[in-house]
Amino acid sequence: MNQWIICLILQLLFKLCIGTHVEVVTGSTLNLPCFPFLTELSGAPISWKFNGVDIISSDSVTTNATHLSISPVKTENQGEYVCSAMDPDQNFEMRRTYSVIVKGGYIMLVAEGTNARLPCNYGSDHQVKGNALWFKEMANNKIKMLTHADHTMSEDGKAGLLYPMDHDQTMSLRDVTMEDQGLYHCDSPDGARLSTVELIVKSAPTLPPHSCEGFTTPWEECEGDHENTRVTGSVLKESLTEFAFKLYSAFKESKPLNNFLYSPISISGALAHLLLGSRNKTRAALEGALSLPPMFHCVHSEMKRLREKLSGSLQMASQIYYNRELNLSRSFLKQSDEFYDSEPVKLKEDSEENVQMINSWVADKTKDKIRELVKDVPQSTQLMLLNAVSFSGMWTIRFDEKTSKGYFTKLDGDMVKVPVLRNDDFQGSMAFVPQLKTQVMRFELTGNNSLYILLPQTHKASDLQQVESRLTDAAVRQMIDQVQGEVPQSIQVILPQIKLKSEQDMNVIMKKLGLFSLFEGGNLCGLYAEQPLVLDEAKHKAFLALTEEGVEAAAATVMGFSRSHPSFSALRPFILLLWSDTAQVPLFIGRVTEP
Repeated sequence: MNQWIICLILQLLFKLCIGTHVEVVTGSTLNLPCFPFLTELSGAPISWKFNGVDIISSDSVTTNATHLSISPVKTENQGEYVCSAMDPDQNFEMRRTYSVIVKGGYIMLVAEGTNARLPCNYGSDHQVKGNALWFKEMANNKIKMLTHADHTMSEDGKAGLLYPMDHDQTMSLRDVTMEDQGLYHCDSPDGARLSTVELIVKSAPTLPPHSCEGFTTPWEECEGDHENTRVTGSVLKESLTEFAFKLYSAFKESKPLNNFLYSPISISGALAHLLLGSRNKTRAALEGALSLPPMFHCVHSEMKRLREKLSGSLQMASQIYYNRELNLSRSFLKQSDEFYDSEPVKLKEDSEENVQMINSWVADKTKDKIRELVKDVPQSTQLMLLNAVSFSGMWTIRFDEKTSKGYFTKLDGDMVKVPVLRNDDFQGSMAFVPQLKTQVMRFELTGNNSLYILLPQTHKASDLQQVESRLTDAAVRQMIDQVQGEVPQSIQVILPQIKLKSEQDMNVIMKKLGLFSLFEGGNLCGLYAEQPLVLDEAKHKAFLALTEEGVEAAAATVMGFSRSHPSFSALRPFILLLWSDTAQVPLFIGRVTEP
């Protein structure tokens, strides 16, 4: 009889030792049963191991007499789980093994011929030191590497990272086919699984031929009296300021520790000009990116008023160059001239002539601050939309003309000797802004403009990032109100003499703003109706100098330290904001980590 029982147990043991494969998605609850009958047989204690290491119960992983429970499941829970129990009476060990695969929880359904964006992200507190690696599971348990740390694009150019060296490691698949269907994995360089995406491809629907029927009418008129103009002007100011700091978030992700500079007024000018010819979903996407209310008819007339209001110190111009074979909409040409003082120009047959023509226009509009915006104009170029701004403002309180030197402390603690601007008795307004956790000083410039310098509490990256995480349009307006309300006092001021030059691939920024349709053939029927237009390239160049005379700045966008009195020493990383007190909008925004 006892022998029969032992044989039964051995048969059960054989079955329970067979490894079990379990697939589970992140965020779910996983219960793994061990030996439910053990307490009935012998009361033998159970132990669990994960990848060979004893499991200790925590908030998310718990064990009891019969089960192991994980909730919620995370990617790091993937691996081998072994439940074991030693029966002291029969002197044998029983085990059960689970191989747990954790999927990222993404199932994507896309149509043939479209582009797919497969999500993958580092944690927000992760310091990005390398790009993630994307793989696709193939037949016979083989794995195909699509991207890796040094190559962000697959060999065939079909797959590529949208935002290299960014927290967002989303991969784009172009022109999806049935062969692209399957399981994709995104791993960190050290092998941690970040995401798994199951891609399901369905047959492409039959699409109607391209048609702009119903989308070719001119942009709607802005109607209303003087009071309405005040309201619409206020709407544009608020939208542009919100857009400016939406851009800051994108720029700081793109350049986590480096200098950068951009002109939100220039970038918004280019996108607003493009908005003039956009319709339907593309119009809605552009309005959303620019933080404009839906169907805001007065945007172009208000952009014109803004340009006129700023003309005393900031010159802003737009220009469109287009393929000589395109017939742009007459209404777009007329309204382009009306609102943006721009008459589109046809591109020439010769690429070098086009490069010279475009760069000459940019140099003229930026007063030679930016002489080269484009290096090549391919024959396939259909449309180039440019916007250029140039700013010049003198200090209302001058700095010492005698040149002096100081030591700028960089993010890593290294010190570099730099020429500085100095005034030991500067009459100015300064305040500590609790909301931003930063010292702020205002420097008045001619033309009713101001330069604000935001100085974090130390040179460390963590303090700079703390300020940046709080930098919103509302916080900045409160900061300006607070500093302007301070009584001017005598302050010893030391600023580094700097010349900031920054060039940014705007393709990445525009995609972060949700403007994917522009790169895939958006609705620009108000500009050109015969066929879809695709944006190939977008660039932004900016220049700013702090000198004894004042502040000089330019930008172009193409879519191809104990003292007897207070001191303010900006000899460590800081943020700068060039602000129009007349128009109440930001003109330039930048970050200086190394002069």
